[in-house]
Amino acid sequence: MDGVLLLTILIVVCALAFDFINGFHDTANAIATSVSTKALKPRHAILLAAIMNFVGAMTFTGVAQTITKDIVDPFTLENGPLVILAALLSAIAWNLITWYYGIPSSSSHAIIGSIAGAALMAAGLSALNFSGFLKIVQALIFSPIIAFVLGYIIYSIFKIVFKNFNLAKTNKHFRIIQIFTAALQAYTHGTNDAQKAMGIITMALIANNYHTSTDIPFWVQFSCALAMGLGTSIGGWKIIKTVGGKIMKIRPVNGVAADINSAMIIFGATFLHLPVSTTHVISSSILGVGASHRVKGVKWDTAQRMLMTWVITLPISAGFAAIIYFILNTIF
Repeated sequence: MDGVLLLTILIVVCALAFDFINGFHDTANAIATSVSTKALKPRHAILLAAIMNFVGAMTFTGVAQTITKDIVDPFTLENGPLVILAALLSAIAWNLITWYYGIPSSSSHAIIGSIAGAALMAAGLSALNFSGFLKIVQALIFSPIIAFVLGYIIYSIFKIVFKNFNLAKTNKHFRIIQIFTAALQAYTHGTNDAQKAMGIITMALIANNYHTSTDIPFWVQFSCALAMGLGTSIGGWKIIKTVGGKIMKIRPVNGVAADINSAMIIFGATFLHLPVSTTHVISSSILGVGASHRVKGVKWDTAQRMLMTWVITLPISAGFAAIIYFILNTIF
């Protein structure tokens, strides 16, 4: 078999593996609130999330095109296939490490940092598309801040609107609403997160001269959507436990406010073709809702640990990718 074709197949397999791991790593965030409030049984929540992630992934490709062209130029990238393979191996390793310890880190930070790190090792600063890369980093930084602020505002409005309602009846109604907000959140997760693997595969196809534009081939979109859906069906119980219970005690009304807020921000980013961290957005939404509900009720030590992971993910994954690229380049 031709060496370029073999390397391309290996990259596609690794990208689908990354998407699969992303499914069980990040899907926990989308359904954690509905599971923790018992609005949905875990099995039902995971099945719902798997279906909605698949549907979301099949709906858009704008974020995938951003990943394909805005971090590095796949048409001119030096040693492009090895850069992409190193980035995928680095991101997969970081995702598995954080999943093992139950830390809701960002798959988006991991893959974007990994691409940048491997490209820098391959060709230096000239490899990066600085305007596109900075645009992506800004979206990653500002989206959780916006999620926190809007989560605080939305729940403050909820408190005013539902102040005189019977608590037991209100929670019962909100549990029903949570089924729909969980589905919406899983859908928006699919519209953004699954596209990252689509962009990486398309980048590899361009680098290996199997594709001539940044348009996403249908087979790439379908296979990534399927991998995300299958990964979702496995579930990420450790991260569900962290997001659903270790940030704050979530009630149905809290869950609905956080879900609506997260879905709006993630879908807004998808509409703008910007990759964001669904993990950061959802966790920050819960923190914002929790701070509005009762500041002392938020477990800020968990939030601090999550924030630290968010900060270190991009540079650590970039370092991992640079080392892996160096090893691969030495071997090949």
